[in-house]
Amino acid sequence: MGKDYYRTLGLSRGASGEDVRRAYRRQALRFHPDKNKEPGAEERFKEVAEAYDGLTGTFPLPLLLGLKGGAPTSGPGGSNGPTFTYTFRGDPHAMFAEFFDGRNPFDTFFVQRNGDDEDGDDTFTTFHVGGFGSVGFPRGRGGAEGTCRKQDPPVLYDLKVSLEEIYSGCTKKMKISHKRLNPDGKTVRNEDKILTIEVKRGWKEGTKITFPKEGDQTPNNIPADVVFVLKDKPHGVFRREGSDIVYPAKISLREALCGCTVNTPTLDGRTIPMVFKDVLKPGVKRRIPGEGLPYPRTPDQRGDLIIEFEVKFPDRIPPSSKTLLEQILPV
Repeated sequence: MGKDYYRTLGLSRGASGEDVRRAYRRQALRFHPDKNKEPGAEERFKEVAEAYDGLTGTFPLPLLLGLKGGAPTSGPGGSNGPTFTYTFRGDPHAMFAEFFDGRNPFDTFFVQRNGDDEDGDDTFTTFHVGGFGSVGFPRGRGGAEGTCRKQDPPVLYDLKVSLEEIYSGCTKKMKISHKRLNPDGKTVRNEDKILTIEVKRGWKEGTKITFPKEGDQTPNNIPADVVFVLKDKPHGVFRREGSDIVYPAKISLREALCGCTVNTPTLDGRTIPMVFKDVLKPGVKRRIPGEGLPYPRTPDQRGDLIIEFEVKFPDRIPPSSKTLLEQILPV
């Protein structure tokens, strides 16, 4: 019977075309020789490319059966029926580049449905959400797409989140309205769509979440990517500095000189009493480790809560107090 392409991609018979695309994406990223240096990875990369091509190409029998070599011949000795054969002659690297629309996925952070974010980097530049949804990819078999039409520039939207949402993670549902081609391929209609964004704990401001080809569609263009850019909402208590949060504590001059207790709030609603006995100069900072925001790459660990002291000076001092201060304070 030959190779079972469904098994190569880790799928069962009858898997949908969308399942095939997701399985190829997952395994191609895993075994790409630029990413995986283990012995046998490149051969495995070629095998998943062959399986994907066999199951999504124009040849009918692998599409139906997922078998290299097609179906067995029927009748004794195979003389009473046709023999179907299939040979992969494609370039697995070209197929990989075509699948990702020429993007380098290893320069991009992917958020997958299973939460696997091993392909991320520290900058969190771009996020491709989900398994590409129902987006179709050109197969490079002589079509006009990619040669005559150009993709529109990305459409950017702000995604405003609170520090509490970054602390805990949240789900945002964003409604967009875009144009879609009608079946005649010429006229367009307006269509609303809800895009779901899983905001991960600790994501930094400026993080981009990209929904490929969700912009307006016309007969003459490739739809733009819709990109949401994470923006921090102003907070009434804290200021964010990366994964740290800053709490401005206002204290009196007497407290700055003689010591004080600062009841420090946290993002999860607790209060931490902090006792200070030394002199606190204006602008001095003290840290409470592990009470800040989660680190994006290791959300079980957190940054610090920084207490930044603002010393309130009196507007005036009585003459008798001035004399006493002159005697006590050093020159």
